[in-house]
Amino acid sequence: MKPHQQLETSKRNQIQKMFNAISIEYDCLNRLITFGNDIKWRRKVSKIAKENNPKNILDLATGTGDIALELANIDGVKIIGLDISKNMLEIGTKKIMKQGLSDKITLVSGDAENLTYANSSFDLITIGFGVRNFENLAAGLNESIRVLKKDGKLIVLESSIPSNPIVKFFYSIISRVYLPLLGLLFSKDKSAYRYLQKSAEKFPSGKDFVKVLKNCGYKNVVIQPQMFGAVSIYVAEK
Repeated sequence: MKPHQQLETSKRNQIQKMFNAISIEYDCLNRLITFGNDIKWRRKVSKIAKENNPKNILDLATGTGDIALELANIDGVKIIGLDISKNMLEIGTKKIMKQGLSDKITLVSGDAENLTYANSSFDLITIGFGVRNFENLAAGLNESIRVLKKDGKLIVLESSIPSNPIVKFFYSIISRVYLPLLGLLFSKDKSAYRYLQKSAEKFPSGKDFVKVLKNCGYKNVVIQPQMFGAVSIYVAEK
């Protein structure tokens, strides 16, 4: 039985082991799963971030650092990318060094639900396809708002369920057939991609996620649907 199927293991440990196991193929399969659109979405996140002229950014669930690398295009910025997967961080560090961005990006191991940073430490926080993996969603968002400066922004890029019935039908085919098939063909941890599919369907996306954000103290929440609502960018202010 795979680690993330063991009920006695905490979700945090399950996620950590799962992403350690799929770290090598993750970037390549991410391109296939999103049909290459993830590159465009990260650029949109960076464009939104740039509008606020941030100097200190925290990228939670940074994985292999793809969003952090996009954010590095912002002048004068310093970025901390945090993740619980050591293997993902090792790959991300190599990418950062290859692009000569070690002076702008620092990757660290840590838990988004138990941040070690002081209150009001960051101008901006980004989370790309990571909030649905939080063991306690509210706890993670409360930690984020704690370390954000006054009027700081949170940008979340996450899967969502399309509201249009026709689009939702095709979304279900892709998530329930195409995604597991990719895992079966290319990954040594087949069940990891079944987890990713199920977690996307269970996540309280759209207006439900907006309610969660507001309950945690965020305001002026805006949703920007992508790919007919299969993915959303949420922008919220402290």
